[in-house]
Amino acid sequence: MSQLGKVYLIGAGPGAQDLITLRGARLLAQAEVVLHDALVTEEMLELCPQALKIPVGKRSGQRSTAQTVINQQLVDNAGRFKLVVRLKGGDPMLFGRADEELRALEEAGIEVEVVPGITTAVAAAAATKQPLTKRGVARSVAFFTSSTAPEHAEETDMPDSDTLVQYMGGREAIITAERLLAQGREPETPVVVIENVSRPDQRVVRITLAQLAHGLDAAHGPVLVMLGHAMAARPHQAADGP
Repeated sequence: MSQLGKVYLIGAGPGAQDLITLRGARLLAQAEVVLHDALVTEEMLELCPQALKIPVGKRSGQRSTAQTVINQQLVDNAGRFKLVVRLKGGDPMLFGRADEELRALEEAGIEVEVVPGITTAVAAAAATKQPLTKRGVARSVAFFTSSTAPEHAEETDMPDSDTLVQYMGGREAIITAERLLAQGREPETPVVVIENVSRPDQRVVRITLAQLAHGLDAAHGPVLVMLGHAMAARPHQAADGP
């Protein structure tokens, strides 16, 4: 055990460099090697100029690194370096495949620590000034994604919650809208679509559930979709839109 390094699973947050935690930034500055997601920005990687950087991105519809390969790289690098960072967009423990990486490291007898990050849903709520909960309107929130492991069926139950937040929204959000309408959700239910949360090219679109069911403009970055009556624009936000 003493011959092995320690691995830190660190959440980079939604993208902006100054939204990573102080602990995360401090560890990045000390890391010998950083295995990072495709969604981690170049600006974020400037925090670890001394480190060997290994891209292990996973992007839908694009060539990406298999999870088993990432797991093995983490184990191998812990055998070569004392401080290894696995840098993930958002928070490692939410849609970050942390369970698979934790299992691989624990089975290899490698010490591992998780450093939380700001998950995209919370960053999106802040960026749009749109609370996910609202007294008398929404007291429950569900985060979900359409992505599933290959061994599981693609069809998943829709969460039952006042506010729904769909990660990796894009085309999958259109299917979500169709299903929600079929289940009786009001067509005028407010929807906020946000692309590239917290980045200079951030884009916010306010539409309805019925409009979402008819499609979204092509996106050039990660998309998050927030649905529910808590998403209703306040009077001064009415001018916001596509």
